[in-house]
Amino acid sequence: MKQYYVYILICSDNNYYTGMTNNIVRRLNEHNLGLNKTFDKHPLELVFLY
Repeated sequence: MKQYYVYILICSDNNYYTGMTNNIVRRLNEHNLGLNKTFDKHPLELVFLY
């Protein structure tokens, strides 16, 4: 069974983005490369991971 993480990012416009992933390193790289909905909200900061 895969382990999943819930995470919260704070975006450059001070909005929060929440997500769920089974690979947090890959997912953060995808966010930083602009491969999803946060492409125009850089820089991003991880503020919560569970």
